[in-house]
Amino acid sequence: MRTVIFSWEYPPRVVGQLALYVKSLTTQLSSKQVDVNVVTYDDSATGKTQEPTGVQTYRVSNPVRTHIGVLTWVLTLNQEIERVAANIYYENNKQIDIIDVFDWHFIPAAVTLKNALGIPFIYSVESLEDHRSPTANSSYNMAIKSIEWLGFFEAKGVSVKSEWMKEEVIRIYKVPKEKITVISTEPNSWIQEVLKLYNSVAEVKGNEA
Repeated sequence: MRTVIFSWEYPPRVVGQLALYVKSLTTQLSSKQVDVNVVTYDDSATGKTQEPTGVQTYRVSNPVRTHIGVLTWVLTLNQEIERVAANIYYENNKQIDIIDVFDWHFIPAAVTLKNALGIPFIYSVESLEDHRSPTANSSYNMAIKSIEWLGFFEAKGVSVKSEWMKEEVIRIYKVPKEKITVISTEPNSWIQEVLKLYNSVAEVKGNEA
């Protein structure tokens, strides 16, 4: 299996817990013989590197330097995420089984790649705009919520870490419960559950092809 993982933070750029979670995930996946490619943001260290674990990491910077907020930063950065992921696709004879998108930031790129190249994606939810912002119904926050909704609509599967988050995704975005998989971080079963979800989405892709 070949997967591409989108995450807006990844070591050595650590903003919160997501970077360390994705690092642990990629290491575990690579140990299970998954071909792992991480596409992430880093404004100082760009380009491709191969980690000792076998994971290939592609770091890109934003071509637009001045922004009025996170929304413009995300939308302008997505074109670089799309470009690098498309290069991975063509360099590997058009063989990418799945994209795993962590949080809303790179959903636009994932949707474009799904519709242009037929690569299915999983939306792995870390948080929701309703929880992050007390003004989630302002026009600015509604734009972010629209991107979250697009991700839930276009994704082949949704991954959350708790039953509570699953219920919140259903309540706020009306996502069908059968589309959502709860994957806890319990070490004995975690990576097996991730692989099970990846295989189920890749199998759907194969059947549609």
